Parts: sequence; structure tokens; C-alpha cells
Amino acid sequence: MTTTRFAAVAENFGRDLDAAYATVERLLQQAQGAQLLALPEACLGGYLSSLGSSQDRGTAASRRERSGPPPLRLDGPELRRVQELAGDTVVVLGICEDGGNDLFNTAVALTGDGVLGVHRKVHQPLGENLSYAAGSVFEAFDTPVGRIGLQICYDKAFPEAARSAALDGAEIVVSISAWPGARTASVTDLAQDRWKKRFDLYDQARALENQVVWVASNQAGTFGSLRFVGSAKVVGPGGEVLADTGVDAGIAVADVDVAAELAAARRAMFNLRDRRPDTYGALVEELVHA
Repeated sequence: MTTTRFAAVAENFGRDLDAAYATVERLLQQAQGAQLLALPEACLGGYLSSLGSSQDRGTAASRRERSGPPPLRLDGPELRRVQELAGDTVVVLGICEDGGNDLFNTAVALTGDGVLGVHRKVHQPLGENLSYAAGSVFEAFDTPVGRIGLQICYDKAFPEAARSAALDGAEIVVSISAWPGARTASVTDLAQDRWKKRFDLYDQARALENQVVWVASNQAGTFGSLRFVGSAKVVGPGGEVLADTGVDAGIAVADVDVAAELAAARRAMFNLRDRRPDTYGALVEELVHA
């Protein structure tokens, strides 16, 4: 039996990069020898301080004029510093990427040997396009712990996103987030928050319907006007939660024999094999009815 130790983080990250490096180093030490450590969306430089309207629009020029997290290059010194901390551990983290012509909300998987894979957030909620351009692809890539697909926050609300990575051979999906509590009808107890409940449902459903190991990180605490729901977790390919931080900051750690768990989940019902794409035409057509 070959097991992989997964660690999913719920933690508060802000604008201070030196503080972020110190936090990353501490989490690596606390991760109990994890071979994969999933850090939150926007962990280098913090997320947006508030959300806008779904009707908001931005341009490449206007995005660079906005106050927000520092734009970082994939080959820049900031990620190289995380690589030095990572060593042999596969670390997944979020940054505001300076993509040259525009800015992107980006997830990066890396080890001490370099960058393994990159995902630019595709689905943008509540005016996020004022600060970031959208990505356009979901794909998997090979790593020392297996074939991985990445996604960011609101991406998890779209089953096509995780399915695309699974069809590209992903055995593991790492979903990093800055997922806040509900903006209306908010509750004091985050454990009862309706957006927190959606977050958890999406994590379990995406793991189950694609029969993959699901590793979900999230911001915790507060930033600007946002209060994050934490709830980092590791979910098995049968949809069972193997480890969960709850709404507080912490690390959810689980040992998983990925090959054995995937084989067991797919023995009786193999969701990917048993698809009927010839009947799914509407899934790839533009929505014509609101």
C-alpha cells in the first residue's frame, strides 16, 4: 500500500508578503510530513477587500489601476522563495499573476524543483473581473503525487470544471479558495452560514461525481469586508470527508492510497467510463434562456 499525505489549509493571508512566507514556512512544519500542501487562493498578497456586482466590467488597463494584491510573475522571486521553502513537498497556492498584458487570479503548483502546473481562474463572481482577467482552460498535469487538476473558488460551483480535469486524467483535484460567508442574511455562527454549506456540498459532490480525491483549501478569518468560512478539507472519491478544519484556521490532514481508493470507488459504478456524451449536446451550447 502506497499512501499520500494530503494537507488542506484554512488560514488568513493578507497583503504582507514577509508575513505570508513566515506562515507558509510554519504550515509546512505543521503539516506532519504531507507530500501535498494546499494553501488558499490569494495567499501571496491577499484577496480583494470587497466584492462588487455581477454587472461590473473591467479592462486590462483599469485592472492595473485598481488597488489590490501585488501582481507577481510566475518566474519572479516571490514564487522562488516559496519553492525554497517547499523542498520535496508539492505546494499549491494562489497569487495575483502578472500575465504581461493583464492580471489573473492564478493557482500555482510547485516544488523546490520549480513550477509544475498553473491554472487561471475561469469563473468570476461579483465583479471580480474588475481586478482580474478570466482564464479559459481546465486541464491536468503530472506531479510527484499523481496527476492533478487545479481550480479556484467559484470554479467549484460548475460541474463542467472538475469534469474537464477528470477527463484529462486527474486523480486529484486541488480547489483553492477565498470563499466568504453570505453577504445577506448573515449569521453569527459561521458553521450555520448558507454559503459555507454550499462550499461543503460542492466539495463532496465534485469528488463523488468525478471519483477523484478532492483537496480544498480556503482563507480563514477576515479581510476587508469579507469573513471567510474556512472549512478546508480532504474528500475521498466516494464523497466522504476524510479530514476537515471546520470554520477556524487549521490544517486538515489525511493519508490516502490514491490508486486503491480510486479503484474501489470505480469498481461498481465508473462515472467517467459510463458517460453518454452523445446525449449531452446542451452542455456545450450557449445558454439561450435566462
